[in-house]
Amino acid sequence: METAHRILVVDDEETLREGLKTYLEFEGYSVTAFASGEEVLQSDLSGIDLILLDIMMGGMSGMELAQILAQDVKTSDIPIIFLTAKDSEEDMVTGLNLGADDYIVKPYSIRNVIARIEAVLRRSSKRKHSSGISCDRNSLVCMVDGNALKLPRKEFEILALLLENKDRIFTREELLQRIWPEKTIVTDRSVDVHITRLRGKISPYGKNIISRSGYGYGWNEI
Repeated sequence: METAHRILVVDDEETLREGLKTYLEFEGYSVTAFASGEEVLQSDLSGIDLILLDIMMGGMSGMELAQILAQDVKTSDIPIIFLTAKDSEEDMVTGLNLGADDYIVKPYSIRNVIARIEAVLRRSSKRKHSSGISCDRNSLVCMVDGNALKLPRKEFEILALLLENKDRIFTREELLQRIWPEKTIVTDRSVDVHITRLRGKISPYGKNIISRSGYGYGWNEI
């Protein structure tokens, strides 16, 4: 018999937390629920397959918790789906930049949550049994877990550059000079936007593109 996926629900609103737990258990998942990020950090997360994480919580925010988990080798590969009432573009960009695998805005339907969970778990499973990610400059095609991915030129060049220089951090200025050598007026924000789009397209490897605040981006084999 197949073992049920283990999901961690973190939300300080008891009604939403317990309701989500009940629905997910009805769908066959094994669910643990916590009301705070502090409780999560005091717990053993080994065996957790996915985390549903509320952003706005009293005490430690979901963003802060996600950042801590991403920096710990024991938890960095656990997929995270943010559940939040915040729906601005900046909030979404911040969440994805922290390595979130998806982002669901409240109020949400349980069918939507289940569909997102299943999609993220499928990608996570492929990653565990995959050949990784690569870019071929001759064919201009990237391979993600054995699947061909065609990217716009700038996104392809950014990804290829980062993969060819793993563990090196490129400043935004360096990326602008290398990727936009033509005399085109672009800003640092253009780099951030392209990185955000790229992270979403290469999931679950988006979190391998790391950022250094005030500096730039690089690729890290997490």
